[in-house]
Amino acid sequence: MSVTDLQGTLHDVLRRIVPVAPAELDPDKPFRDQFEMDSLDFLNFVLALEKEFGVKIPEVGYPRCASLSGATTVVEEQRR
Repeated sequence: MSVTDLQGTLHDVLRRIVPVAPAELDPDKPFRDQFEMDSLDFLNFVLALEKEFGVKIPEVGYPRCASLSGATTVVEEQRR
């Protein structure tokens, strides 16, 4: 899966948790700085990533999932 495809899937997962349009999303900026995302939404996002990609994201990796580019890196690492 290419990085572009991976980010597209990540965005789809994110949209299931909070309403955000692709054009509104800066991949390097933390989600909480871009739109309303509380801690429960964030946890649901991480759990949805685990389910979608069949990976286990360690709790120490959660902070890195706070942006699209960070979540992309974490998922790529866990898929290896």
